[in-house]
Amino acid sequence: MTEEKIKRINELARKQKNEGLTEQEKKEQYILRREYIDSFKQSLIGQLENTYIVEPDGTKRKVTRKNEDTSN
Repeated sequence: MTEEKIKRINELARKQKNEGLTEQEKKEQYILRREYIDSFKQSLIGQLENTYIVEPDGTKRKVTRKNEDTSN
């Protein structure tokens, strides 16, 4: 997500709060917000895929998604 797109999201949010948006602006806002959320989720998933938990005994285990964890 580029800095310009983030600025545009903020501009549209301010405009929506102050004077309202046209239908075209609402569509643009939705698309930009969806792109931002998807980008954020991908970044978080990438971080979690490289995260390990260190147990008290010093062993490390990789963080897994709950639905992937077969120990429960």
